[in-house]
Amino acid sequence: MNREQTLRALQSPQPFDLLVVGGGATGCGIAVDAAARGLRVALVEKRDYGEGTSSRSTKLVHGGVRYLEMAVRGLDRAQYQLVKDGLRERGLILRNAPHLAHRLPLVTPIYNWLEVPYVFAGLKLYDTLAGRKSLGSSRLIGREEALRRFPLLKAEGLKAGVLYYDGQFNDVRMIQALVATARRQGAVTANHVEVVELIREGGRLRGARVRDAIGGEEFIIRARGVINATGPFADHIRRLDDPETRPLLKASSGIHIVLDKHFAPPGAGLMIPKTEDGRVLFILPWQGRTLIGTTDEPAAIVDHPRPSQADIAYLLRHVRRYFNLDLTPDHIRSTWSGLRPLLDAPQSSDTARLVRDHLVQISPAGLLTIVGGKWTTYRKMAEDAVDRAVQAFSLAPASTCVTAELALHGAQGFDPHGAPGLARDHGLAAEVAAHLHQTYGGCAAQVAELAQGDLGERLHPEYPLIGAEVVHAAREEQAERLADVLVRRTALALLDLQAAAAAAARTAEILARELGWDEARRREELQVFQHQVETAI
Repeated sequence: MNREQTLRALQSPQPFDLLVVGGGATGCGIAVDAAARGLRVALVEKRDYGEGTSSRSTKLVHGGVRYLEMAVRGLDRAQYQLVKDGLRERGLILRNAPHLAHRLPLVTPIYNWLEVPYVFAGLKLYDTLAGRKSLGSSRLIGREEALRRFPLLKAEGLKAGVLYYDGQFNDVRMIQALVATARRQGAVTANHVEVVELIREGGRLRGARVRDAIGGEEFIIRARGVINATGPFADHIRRLDDPETRPLLKASSGIHIVLDKHFAPPGAGLMIPKTEDGRVLFILPWQGRTLIGTTDEPAAIVDHPRPSQADIAYLLRHVRRYFNLDLTPDHIRSTWSGLRPLLDAPQSSDTARLVRDHLVQISPAGLLTIVGGKWTTYRKMAEDAVDRAVQAFSLAPASTCVTAELALHGAQGFDPHGAPGLARDHGLAAEVAAHLHQTYGGCAAQVAELAQGDLGERLHPEYPLIGAEVVHAAREEQAERLADVLVRRTALALLDLQAAAAAAARTAEILARELGWDEARRREELQVFQHQVETAI
């Protein structure tokens, strides 16, 4: 279904059962769940799928070691349950999207003998809570092994380390897998479509007036129920329903920088449980590069937040504290920031201590809002939201929730050892085949078949991305803008801003052929993307 057909389908005179507003992890998860139950579902996203927080995570699928510490220290049942839910959902993600998620060893270095029993006991409890879904047993490692795993780690004062396991995933591709799964289940989804007004009939919400940001057309989508799953922007949609409503959210920012791969060894990460101001710091291998990030800095809710120079200096300072590295801003390949939507506790100004649980709320007019949570628990959040919607809107699904057992798009036919065969069958370089295999899973051959002529060439010599992926993004993944491809289908801009800028002209040329852009539109897309590179990705 192309964009024109999608927009016509959204204008169906027969109301949808549900209109989901928001195309991030939660909204896309809701669309999958509801459509898999047999409900008629529409989803709209005002920008691109995952353009906000859902493409700007720390790329970890985790229960939350930090939350477990808070649960134990504060005897906090909510934090404890959140960790249990996160560990269960972590296991489901690794099983249902094996091409996009994998186990990752992490080491916590310890420089004080008094911390050894405390850290080790906490991580063993983390293993216990995971139960059968444990990814491996935590263990104490000696100073020598810690330095062997991380040769650049500062040796002075290092006593030991604790090795534990969590999950890592490709968040931008996970969003695409969710959208494709929802569409496979019958949902109608559209990006670059913004809700401008909520429609009432008899005092109850019955849909929304929306605007197509690409063509400018406005139209009404009719639905028996409306779900607000817009993450940090949920209060904006709530104010369309009730201008006097009290805000539900505070936000914290997650700031990230990307360095060359030699700053972190492949296949292992480092977790610093507490920095000078109490934040957690991660140093992780990611897509052939090194990702360094932290969370829990209070932030304003704005579009496309960008790390400040102070944020970047903070990360570089802490890396230098733990590593024998002379890091400068010149080593940075890319930076980004994402907003974490946290349930507001008026008595607390400390975003690190706000519970990452989620809330489902229904307004008097029938707007169902889901807020809070985190990437790892997106599926459970969706299940809770759809359960509540079925009851509130008197819907009649064909089944109960099935997503715990539902393989996501690309998982079907995925062979973990299939990359060499893909390279052989399609004449691809080994690195390109491995990339396609891990990015598209069981659908990698579909992309490889497009790699004819110049479409088999790389978009940038340092990265295994090829032109065929641009065509696939336009034909199969609803990519409508240049940034849709370079930021959220391939993630090249998140890995390396200069490489993305260098690849922009060729990528725009391929998109122009696929989407029928004229020369003015092609130039406009290049200008808009260049502005994003210079200001905020």
